[in-house]
Amino acid sequence: QVQLVESGGGLVQAGGSLRLSCVASGRTFSTYGMGWFRQAPGKEREFVAFISWSGPSRTAYVDSVKGRFDISRDNAKNTMYLQMNSLTPEDTAVYYCAADRFGTGSPNPSAYEYWGQGTQVTVSS
Repeated sequence: QVQLVESGGGLVQAGGSLRLSCVASGRTFSTYGMGWFRQAPGKEREFVAFISWSGPSRTAYVDSVKGRFDISRDNAKNTMYLQMNSLTPEDTAVYYCAADRFGTGSPNPSAYEYWGQGTQVTVSS
């Protein structure tokens, strides 16, 4: 079992930055992959970014955040981060971190077995 806890959300003006954190605890495997997803009101949960948990970092991003968001990890702290820059109102959503036992990097939420409770990000115009 893996427990995930997100933090770092909040209210920010357009053009601003936020850094989200996700702390993992419990049983993890070297094959794990970690992802960030987001869900805006009335919309489906959307893939944002992925990072492999061991070895050289393997990352992936949805096109809409490329060049603005940066996913990273600190294995010593069992923590994943999402640095979000140049935020726009379209980035407003609840952001979730998730763990995938097989590290597929899939953008499909169903590939991820474990989920955090989410953290709200609101970007004002």
